[in-house]
Amino acid sequence: MTVGTQLQQTIANCQSVLASLNTFALETQDQAAKQMFQNLSNQQQQILDNLNSRLEYIQSEEPQYKEQ
Repeated sequence: MTVGTQLQQTIANCQSVLASLNTFALETQDQAAKQMFQNLSNQQQQILDNLNSRLEYIQSEEPQYKEQ
């Protein structure tokens, strides 16, 4: 498995976690829990943005890692 493939899988997993956190934030009635899930969601979005930036860099440096 290449670094590019592993990074793409990590991004997909990160997106799944982000979606779950957003769902939890929407579904809970507990305001403290809602705030916690929103904060975690914001952090997860930053992680996702960083991973996507890294993937773009890898793909620009190593064209064989680009999605087919």
